[in-house]
This record gives sequence, C-alpha cells and structure tokens, in this order.
Amino acid sequence: MLAASGIKRVGIAVASLLGAGLALLLILSVVIPADTVRDAVKAQIKEVTGLDPVLRGDVSVSLFPTGSVRFNDISLGDNRTGAPALSAQQLVVRLRFFSFLFGRIEIADVTLVRPTIMIAFAADGSSNWAGHIDTLAQALTPSPDRIKTFSEIRITDGVAIIRDEAYRLIETLTNVEFALAWPSFSRTFAATGQFSWNGQSFDGTLSLSDFLAALTGDRTGFKVRLTGAPFKFAFDGSMSKSPTLRIEGTLAADATSLRDTMFWASGRASSGPGFQRFALKAQTSVVGSNVALSKVNVELDGNAGEGVLTYVADGRQTLQGTLAVEGLDLTPYISAFRFLNAERGWSRMPIELDALSGIDVDVRISAAKVSLDGFNLGQTAVAANLRAGNLTLAIGESQAFGGILKGSLTLAKSTAGADLQAQFQFNEVMLDQTLDAFFGVRRLEGRGSIGISVSGSGGSIYDLAKALNGSVTMSSRKGAIAGFNVEQSLKRLERNPLAVRGSDFRGGRTPYDELSVNLKVTDGTAHAQDVRIETPAMRVGVAGSSSIASRDFDLKGTASLLAGGAVDAFQLPFVVMGTWDDPLFWPDIQLLIRRSGAAAPLLESVRNKLSREQAPTLAGEAGPAATAPAAAPFSPR
Repeated sequence: MLAASGIKRVGIAVASLLGAGLALLLILSVVIPADTVRDAVKAQIKEVTGLDPVLRGDVSVSLFPTGSVRFNDISLGDNRTGAPALSAQQLVVRLRFFSFLFGRIEIADVTLVRPTIMIAFAADGSSNWAGHIDTLAQALTPSPDRIKTFSEIRITDGVAIIRDEAYRLIETLTNVEFALAWPSFSRTFAATGQFSWNGQSFDGTLSLSDFLAALTGDRTGFKVRLTGAPFKFAFDGSMSKSPTLRIEGTLAADATSLRDTMFWASGRASSGPGFQRFALKAQTSVVGSNVALSKVNVELDGNAGEGVLTYVADGRQTLQGTLAVEGLDLTPYISAFRFLNAERGWSRMPIELDALSGIDVDVRISAAKVSLDGFNLGQTAVAANLRAGNLTLAIGESQAFGGILKGSLTLAKSTAGADLQAQFQFNEVMLDQTLDAFFGVRRLEGRGSIGISVSGSGGSIYDLAKALNGSVTMSSRKGAIAGFNVEQSLKRLERNPLAVRGSDFRGGRTPYDELSVNLKVTDGTAHAQDVRIETPAMRVGVAGSSSIASRDFDLKGTASLLAGGAVDAFQLPFVVMGTWDDPLFWPDIQLLIRRSGAAAPLLESVRNKLSREQAPTLAGEAGPAATAPAAAPFSPR
C-alpha cells in the first residue's frame, strides 16, 4: 500500500512538472517576440561559424510544441569572385528545449535543406571560398568571450559543384545527405553521409583532427573514406597548406572492375576481358600538384607488382614510375587486340586511340616471367611511353620464344586512324612459336633470327596490313619446313617424271641446313628479294610476292637436286599459290613430260607434225603458227 501510494505521488509530481513546463512553453511562445528569436538565431549562427548569410525570403518562427526557426531562400556570396559559395532553399534551426524553458534561446542543430554548394577555382588558383575560410578561421579561434551553442550541421538533398578553370574540370555531386560535427566544443571536424556522383551512390567520411589548423594551413591529421560501386578509396595521414599544399600518409584503393570504373569516369566503353580486379596501396606524398607513391603494391587482373609511381598535374597530367612484377599475364589485354579474326583473316575492328589522350605516361616494368596468349616469356623489361596520344612500347630485352627479343612499336593517332611503326629483332628464337604469335603461321621448325622493320597507316589491323612498307629478314640453320617434302618429291619425279599425275605433294617435312629470306614490303605486298633453302642434296630458290592483306602466295621458284656439290641435271621449276594456312605447290608439268622417256615417241611425233606444217610457211606459204603444248595447272589436291 505504501509503495503504491509513493509511486502515485511521484507520477502526480512528474505530470505536474510536465504540465507546468508546457504551460510555461506556451506562455513564452506568446510573450517572446518572433523577431527576437530570429535575431538571436542569426547572431548565434554568425558567432559559431563566422558566416553571415543573406536572407532573401521570409522567416517563420515556431515555438510550440518545439522551438524552430525556418529561413527561406538564403545565400552566401563571395565579394571577390562574385561566385555564390552557398545557397539553400531553406535553413531550419532547431532550438534547445530546456534552455528555452528558462527563457534562453540556444540552437541545438542547423539543417540546410536543398542547398547548392559551389566550390570554384579560378585559373590562377584563387577560390570563391577563400574569404569565407578566413572568416571561419577567425570564428574558430579560441576566445573566452565567445559563446558556443551548437556543434551539428546537417545537409539534406543537397548539390555540390566543383569547378576548376585551370584543368577545365566540372564535377557535380547530387543527393548530398551529410551530418557535420562542427568543432564548437572540440578541435576536430567530421563529416559523414552519402551522395551521388556521376550516377553512382557513395558513402563518405571525412575527418580533421584540428579544423582550425586546416583552415589556417597548419599541419593536421586527415582521414577520408569513399565507398561506392565504381571503387573504394581510403587515406589516412596528415595535411598542411602553408607554404604549399602537402599531404602525407597511406593510400588504399580498389575496384571490382577497373574497366567499369574508367567507363564511369570517362563515359568511353572499351571491349575485352582485361582491366578487371584492381587494388593499390602505397605511401603517398603530395606536394603541390605532384603526387609521389612509394612502397607501391599494385594488383591488376591477378598481376601483382611493387615499385614507385609519380603523378604530376602541372597543366598536363603525367604518370611516371618503375614496377617490378614476378609474373605478368598479358593474355586478357592481348585478346582485345587480336591480329586475326575467327576466319583467319586480319581483324577489321577499329583501332581506338581516344583513350590514350589527356595523360602522359612513362612507366618501366620488369617481369620475371610473362604469359602472352598461350606463350610464356622469361625475364622481360618493357618501357611504355605515352605522350600527346602517341604510344611507344620499347622492349629492352625479353627472353622470348626460346631466344631474345628486342624492339619497339609506336602507335600514333592520325586521320587514317593510326600510324604504325614497328621494329623488332628476334635472335635465335623458335620459328614456329614466333611466326604463329604474330602471323598465325606454324610452317617453320627450328631456331632462327627474324628482323622486322615496317610502317603503315590505317583504321584497323587489316587496313594497316594493306598499307605496310618496310622490310623483313629471316635466317635459320638446321630446321625444317612442315607441310611437304621437297627433296623426296624431287627424287621421285627424277626417277619417274610422269608420277606427278595423282601425286600429292603435301605432307611430310623438308629439312634444311640453311634458310635465308629477304623481303621488301611495299603497299602491303612482300616481294621476295632473296629466298633460298639449301641442304647438301638440294637447293631451292624462290621469287615472286605475297599479299600480306590477303595472306596468300604468288611465288615461282626452282628446286634442284645436287650431287657432289654440283648442280645435278634434274631441276624443277614450280609455283606456290594459295593461302598462308594451306599453300598449294604446282610443279612444271610440261618440263616433266619432256623429260619422260615414255613420252619421247609422242613428243617426236608432235615435233614431226609441226615441222611438216611449218615447211610451207618457210617457203613463203601461209600456214598455222607453231605452238608448244601448254602445261595444265596442277593442284596436289
């Protein structure tokens, strides 16, 4: 009974206090003029932030049941640049409940509704926020006379615009929802919230251990986090602005798909499976517009490397650096630039070089091993240089295809699409692997050296192939040509010249002691200057041309059997026609028939007949012209 009575008395007391408070609040809302509340709120905002916003709309004051003040259509201008730093549809101020009960007007928090925040940098580096930053710094300077009431500012449904005239940059953040922990009672500043950037949503946090030091340019702790679908970014370190901007700390960034991130940033799509998983961690030093990354650990598509990188933005963006990679798999990137299509013809996909403009790159990469679309290379050193849209890849030395590869390739944007210059030297490489990698041909076996020096212009690989000019050389010793056996065919035809009928010259191998190829390339056609194949028992010489664009042969040659170092009596002219993938060999059938003993009576009869028909002609009478029997084209098929 006593307990129940005590509880009842406490309840009555609490209800009485609440009733008295509400009654007092109602009385104060009537007694205190709205103008007094408005002026007190404006004074406190200026006291805490140092800013004096311009009120262009009406002001509404509500003191019951809770105290709030709404300023409609406010702005914060900049007298030096004329660019508005901030404008908002509404500024909502919520008052402290208990302070208001005691007759004091104190702000609990401030909310900017649908604000537009403009951060503009002129070409000379000046900002429309420079004057306001000085004012903020003065307002935050410790003073015993300064009254600090609120420390929370909210932004809802806002827009932030960042414009830089020097770099012609405009970025817009929409749907900005942020809560700012204002340093009224401590030195720290923090901002946490969400926003939309280029159609993607991000969560972000920013913190400064000493906001006043940051405003005055002194050193302060600095942390930032961004998390969104395109990428994640984090930085933890320090920053200062005097005498120049300096940021030092640890940077970490990663993206599920670097290709999607680049498309999100530039709007330019690119094909291929490469440029997916990306991660970067490094010690970062920013001095002015220079960014230096040391102790770099970077990962892209499973390729991990270490080194240093430097980024400079002094009018033109430049990336320089050196990376060391244990294993480098280039297959995802090569597959997007395949030379041959599914029909074994040169690719007609347009060469896109637009993505190369806007940034200069000078990066050197060394790898212990390289995988290249099914081919494995050893120790490789590559330098990539990109300047004004011109890309140069220089291979200092690569343990490639069982030998050594050196050379360079340059691609430059032109009216035709792309200008190509390529110079490569392959020393003692496996010929089947090398020729298959570049031309899709696996006819030659053994080791050899290849020199390529070509140039051309075109919008695709096919167009470049049609316009190539330059030279190609190749030499090899102790190898073989796959697909047919020249020496065996010669010996068979020497014994029986008429055995050409029904014979198939395809199949087998032609071993050689020495192979020498010297080609001159003109307008996409390779002309045989000197093509020789030699063994102790055979010699082959070839002349003619080959269309690089059509990937076919139009060659003539002579195959000779040798005996004792001298040319034997048996020689066979031939032609090579057809595609690089399936060439056709045609021997001179007319010559073989003439050499056949079984055909001698027939040939003698033909010669006698021709002699009789030509006799009247020799005597001055009309008669048919003498003709030699033509050889029908022969296909080993």
